[in-house]
Amino acid sequence: MDDIDRQLIALLRDNARLPVVALAAKLRVARATVQNRIARLEADGTIVGYTVRLRPAAEAQRIRAMTSIAVEGAHGPEVQRTLRGHPHVVALYSTNGRWDLLAEIRADSLEEFDRVLGTLRTVPGISNTETSLLLSTYKLG
Repeated sequence: MDDIDRQLIALLRDNARLPVVALAAKLRVARATVQNRIARLEADGTIVGYTVRLRPAAEAQRIRAMTSIAVEGAHGPEVQRTLRGHPHVVALYSTNGRWDLLAEIRADSLEEFDRVLGTLRTVPGISNTETSLLLSTYKLG
């Protein structure tokens, strides 16, 4: 991957719907070069898909939180497998320091969020959690 590939990926991250002609103009390369690079980045698995970003208020699940999770001993793989399959866990990160995992949780209401958090705390291998509700979003992407 070279500088043009990195610039192309940055442009696509900002707006994946930019026409190839516009991408070529911004990169100062030929349209065919952009098409070939996108095709290569898709074929080699660097680009695995495209997505839509929504305003936070437009999303159905309006309660968002980050839960820090401490895992007991060697239970990490089982806890991760359980959390990856949970419908309210939209992202799962491994971390260093005091907490082993960080889970982004979404729910439609505070009552539903309370139930979700209660079930997560009972997952075998989770020894402790700490949750922060996300109140405002200042930057996306």
